[in-house]
Amino acid sequence: MGGVQLSQHIVGPTLVIICVLMVITAAAVYWSTSLGSAWTVPRAAVRAVVQLTVVAAILTAALRSLGTSLAVLSVMFVAAAVTAARRSQSDGSWLLAAALATGMIVVVPLLLASGLVPLTGVALVPIVGILLGSTMTAVSVAARRALDTLGTRAGEVEALLALGFTDRLARMEMIGPTAADALLPNLDQTRTVGLVTLPGAFVGVLLSTGSATQAGAVQILILLSILVSQTCAVAVTLELVARGAIRRAGREPGSRRWPLSFWRRRSASDTPH
Repeated sequence: MGGVQLSQHIVGPTLVIICVLMVITAAAVYWSTSLGSAWTVPRAAVRAVVQLTVVAAILTAALRSLGTSLAVLSVMFVAAAVTAARRSQSDGSWLLAAALATGMIVVVPLLLASGLVPLTGVALVPIVGILLGSTMTAVSVAARRALDTLGTRAGEVEALLALGFTDRLARMEMIGPTAADALLPNLDQTRTVGLVTLPGAFVGVLLSTGSATQAGAVQILILLSILVSQTCAVAVTLELVARGAIRRAGREPGSRRWPLSFWRRRSASDTPH
């Protein structure tokens, strides 16, 4: 079965007209309701066009060799680490790069060693890009939710410390369940793929090859790769938070710099017998 050669016909005046009409329609809905500024969608559309134009130009040159492709992936990794650190709103957030790296190290070598993903720029950049973007989102959500939980349930952490829990275990008891929030979107997509949605990788392979079987196989590989990468990265993130390596930024004046168990032990030693 031949592929649907959509790319040969889509670039042209018709594409521009249809896209402008869609942007105008969305802007009109914004303007006529209380969704927000009517310029929200046009600004986002212009930004997307500029960014994708620049990225397409860069990738056209970069994908010609493996070396330049690896350089592009390095830049993408740094951008993902910086974005995750900024979104987490925490001190020590640069350590989230270790969580991202863990997710990549667990999955990418396996894909390459198995031969499912060839060691070429054309294959590596899109696959690793998808994994990196999804893992970045999960890591930043996990860090923020964990730190928010420690802030709102500080009393419960203190209670666990009073019962003899270590700092790490007390924090982990509180933040462990928050990992579900970070992993839920991809889990839901994995559960409902083909029933509710047709993800981008499936559609792309289907259009390029015309084979639904090939498209399904590629999509399953990507979804499960994301699942493993996110799970490992979120586990490392929670461990970093539980050990106090990542803390809430902008600590209030007078807050304690030392672990809670330090103050508990000190209080016990100061108590007259």
